[in-house]
Amino acid sequence: MGTPSPSDNVVPIRKAAAERAYAPYRAALAGLNERRVPYLVGGTFAFAAYTGISRPTKDLDLFVTREGRDRALEALGELGWQTHIAFAHWLAKAQKGPHSLDVIHGAGNGVAVVDDEWFEHARSARVFGVETRVVPAEEMIWSKAFVMEKYRYDGADVAHLLLRQGPSLDWKRLLRRFGRHWRVLLSHLVLFEFIYPGQRVVPPSLVAALVARATRENGEAAPGVVCRGVLLSRKQYRIDVETWGLRDARLDSDVAMTPEDIVEWTLADPARPGPDA
Repeated sequence: MGTPSPSDNVVPIRKAAAERAYAPYRAALAGLNERRVPYLVGGTFAFAAYTGISRPTKDLDLFVTREGRDRALEALGELGWQTHIAFAHWLAKAQKGPHSLDVIHGAGNGVAVVDDEWFEHARSARVFGVETRVVPAEEMIWSKAFVMEKYRYDGADVAHLLLRQGPSLDWKRLLRRFGRHWRVLLSHLVLFEFIYPGQRVVPPSLVAALVARATRENGEAAPGVVCRGVLLSRKQYRIDVETWGLRDARLDSDVAMTPEDIVEWTLADPARPGPDA
């Protein structure tokens, strides 16, 4: 038997370090389960569950309803996490030493609000060895489709989700989620056909119907002088609504933002653009 080399201990050491690093997250998930707090895991872990793409992450994203947010924060407080509301219309945070949790009940643009249907269609998964559930693929696509910031664009994530989950997606529900913003979905479907030519994942009838709808509605009267770009990027269309006089689409009645939310989110530190939904 030869003398073990130093490298023989590398894998066990790394595994032990990872176990220690993930222990607070494992305890948080287990604690929430014990307290029967409704939540879903999103972000990197849900994305990996649907695509097989793993990437490093510095935090954990938990999705809750607005009604369930305070209950989740209270439970995390009992588990030793320091919590605070980062943005009232969509995001709270919990911190324990270097570990952080994002507690999310909507989207920065006020569109993809978490509701009971997220939970009805959630997928079972194990995260850090804990039995839990991850956000549905349809709702993940819905929320990611609007992320078109200057330094963050989630279009590749949407394309990968469509490629890997397309055959099992509930396309009717996905289209319903986009509602009157269906053109955003169409834009991703057109790009998907460019990225993956010949991949028969997207129902051709859906694309044809949306293209026909776009052609038909382009001949109709415009719905006022409005800029919807603010639903895609919180800063790149500021000139449109602040200088050029276009109405801010985030003020529409079906967008979960107040004028105060809009100002706070628009002026927020660009170095912290929000979680990976």
